[in-house]
Amino acid sequence: MDSHKKRVLSGIQPSGNLTIGNYIGALRQWVEEQEHYECYFCIVDLHAITVPQNPVALRNKTQEVAALYIASGLDPDKVTIFIQSHVTAHAELGWILTCLSPLGWLYRMTQFKDKAAKQQQESVGAGLLNYPALMAADILLYQAHAVPVGDDQRQHLEFTRDLAQRFNSLYGETFVIPEVMIPKAGARIMGLDNPTAKMSKSEDSEYHAVYMLDSPAQVKKKIMRAVTDSLAEIRFSDDPERAGINNLLTIYQALSGRTTNEVAQQFEGKGYGDLKKAVVEQVNSHLEPLQTRYNQLMREAGYLDDILAKGAEKAAETAERTLNTVKERIGFVPGKPRR
Repeated sequence: MDSHKKRVLSGIQPSGNLTIGNYIGALRQWVEEQEHYECYFCIVDLHAITVPQNPVALRNKTQEVAALYIASGLDPDKVTIFIQSHVTAHAELGWILTCLSPLGWLYRMTQFKDKAAKQQQESVGAGLLNYPALMAADILLYQAHAVPVGDDQRQHLEFTRDLAQRFNSLYGETFVIPEVMIPKAGARIMGLDNPTAKMSKSEDSEYHAVYMLDSPAQVKKKIMRAVTDSLAEIRFSDDPERAGINNLLTIYQALSGRTTNEVAQQFEGKGYGDLKKAVVEQVNSHLEPLQTRYNQLMREAGYLDDILAKGAEKAAETAERTLNTVKERIGFVPGKPRR
């Protein structure tokens, strides 16, 4: 990897099923970024356990997400792909940064408030509250210059920046202050059944999301059932009443690579059925070759394990350099080097 390139880090939780929202908003953009940045992409299994997980499902989903990273076009020779829990520095720096995080900062996190509101107060795990400190550790360990995040994670990145500045102020310049990497148009894909809410990989509704491993028939069934409106006019709009059509147009534009004007001209005078069929065609044309590659990878378990092992080794080298500096700065007695 070119050490002169700026560094990027990002990751996805191995919970639920990855959706076309994850593909359009994250994975496809990561594939572009690997040509211009030094990239670290992890499967963030430590974050997944902030809510209860079935152990067998967690293990299987972790492998699945790793395979989908590569099937989407990430090149293990260009980027570092690893499982978060394989690099112990994440948990170590996470604890150190937790101790440095004011409770007021943590309680202000919108995502914590939203998720905690759905549970009984007594059953909310401390990990859900401390999630931002672990996310900060993920980013700061690698001295990442930029972090590609959606709107739902922007507040967490601001927290990371504030925490890094606080550490640097107390203990001297240690961390790079990461910048937000603004996603390109089409990065925010909404639910097919509720186009006012972001498409989620953990939503139970059958018609909410197209998953990356859905069959062509499932893709067609879900998209043809997508919520629209009664205006019978196909055009981009900021009107909340037109959120369904806007979402379908956004998916089509992101996958077709056409401009807003080209898309508008293509569907001028056409019906909603025409738009939905075109979206089905675009989604399946992207997913079918991806799924073929995914299935190959899952049959070559040793190959995938080898990539993850090499990725963890590379990531650990970088992460432990930062962690050792942090330990020295805060006054920990150094241990003997491992033999």
